Amino acid sequence: MYKYIFKRLLSLIPILIGISFISFALIYFTGGDAVAVRYEAIGGVLSPELISQKREELGLNRPFIIQYIDWLLGVLKGDMGISYVSGKPVFIYILSKLPNTLLLSATSLIVTILISLPLGILSAIKSDGIFDHIIKTVSFIGNSLPNFFVALVLSYILALRLKLLPVISQGTGIKSLILPTLTLSLAMSAKYIRQIRALVISELSKPYVIGARARGIKENTIIFFNVLRLTSLTIITLMALSFGSLLGGSAIVENIFMWDGIGKLAIESINLRDYPVILAYVLWMAFIYVFVNLLADISYYFLDPRLRLGGKNEK
Repeated sequence: MYKYIFKRLLSLIPILIGISFISFALIYFTGGDAVAVRYEAIGGVLSPELISQKREELGLNRPFIIQYIDWLLGVLKGDMGISYVSGKPVFIYILSKLPNTLLLSATSLIVTILISLPLGILSAIKSDGIFDHIIKTVSFIGNSLPNFFVALVLSYILALRLKLLPVISQGTGIKSLILPTLTLSLAMSAKYIRQIRALVISELSKPYVIGARARGIKENTIIFFNVLRLTSLTIITLMALSFGSLLGGSAIVENIFMWDGIGKLAIESINLRDYPVILAYVLWMAFIYVFVNLLADISYYFLDPRLRLGGKNEK
């Protein structure tokens, strides 16, 4: 197990380096002068002579590969550069937004699980019944609606009409958290209900379930101690991917509700051409996806006895 984890961690290194190289190259060759962008962002105007001088000071006149290596070495030391807009170190700037994104991601995933898991299982158990048809119809509609539309509908009903919640987030209080959490959770739940339903129906048709029923084992025991455990591997993979996406910041939702997280920071940085922040954001997204997938793979070892037995046999 430890050898497997070590190998996976080593495999992350070339992936992250490759992504960082491609991202750096795309920004480098998109055109636009980084020095001019930096001073335009803070309202300053420089003459061509001063721009040339600043480029020399920042090392922007050097070859592309030298600039990339310097940036990469800085990243390895925890230095991702300075934001053109805020003037703050990029690493600290992103860390300041991370708690809000973590909070929104965690609450959205928890609510998604609480909604999709019981409804998906019930829909599978009552397959082709009235309840199942209702759930399938609602989840199909929910899966077809984009996040921004759900956000606008919820804002109109809960904030403007009923005046229960603020339209714009006011800090990180519970009231400010409800609308963005519901927006993300409803969209994800609509997708996961259908997937969980399909997984459970497939598992219920297998011989071991038929045999367990023939032996008089209660249906609830079969569902929760056998079916749910075996389908949990796929569910964990799906949830891990969603959690990785959420940790990267749900840019549209965060912007609509002005939730001060990483997604909102990314949109602002793209609009202002704050290149150091954009590079750091891309690297963060890549790291989160590969790391969350690694955690999901490790969890398989503890959830599926067949993997542990296979590992022992190999020894």
